[in-house]
Amino acid sequence: MAYAIFEEAFTTQSLFNPNYLHLHLLSPAYIPSLGISAWWTLWMLNVHPIWSIATPIALIEACFPDRARTPWLGKWGIAITAVLFVLGAVMSTLISLKQDPFVAQPVQLASAAVVCAALIAAAFLAPRNRKPAAYGWIPNPLLSGMFALGLGSILLLIPSVWGWLAFLSMLMCDLVALLAVWTWSRRIGWSLQHQLALAAGAALAYGWHSFLQQPVVPTSPSVVRVGNAIFVLAAVWLIWFATKRSRATVAIQP
Repeated sequence: MAYAIFEEAFTTQSLFNPNYLHLHLLSPAYIPSLGISAWWTLWMLNVHPIWSIATPIALIEACFPDRARTPWLGKWGIAITAVLFVLGAVMSTLISLKQDPFVAQPVQLASAAVVCAALIAAAFLAPRNRKPAAYGWIPNPLLSGMFALGLGSILLLIPSVWGWLAFLSMLMCDLVALLAVWTWSRRIGWSLQHQLALAAGAALAYGWHSFLQQPVVPTSPSVVRVGNAIFVLAAVWLIWFATKRSRATVAIQP
């Protein structure tokens, strides 16, 4: 969530720019006192945490289950990643400013920085996840994947023209997902395969919905659809590979 605020408040400034890419993203559920759209802000707090970050991490963890719960980077890896992140953010910001010289109000940027800092602090201060310790019903991986696919599809299909109803509908989807996953993941029997199923469902929802999404920049429709198909097929292959790897790991455990 901190990344979502960082990118959309500072790099693209889409949270504050009323004419970003000429899409009028701030019109639905607009809050004049804050200069933001409740719908667009919540939408970014869904897109980046779920699809930009959590889904790909969960898929790759399932591809390498023996290292899924161990740090991937050491000090040098983290340092290099941080440098690349800063360079990418600077370049992306310069490109955005070249396309549109809009700059948000200082109070908006300062507020966004405070929110980012609070979210980062919360991530480090929150209690570490413990192994499931409660008994209770949990869906099998297939049902978990169908749950993510269905709820993700609903979230993606909510039209922005609904305004505040769109905001409330997304918020309801978020609450249902958070409550369900929080409850299931704390129960004995929840595994890496369940996590993979949630990620697979989310990825497939985003994949099929890409064929309905219209490009925001002029381009050939056929090229876009071919690209969509290639990435969906790649996602399906990755899900198959991750499923095979995670099952193999479970099979060899004593």
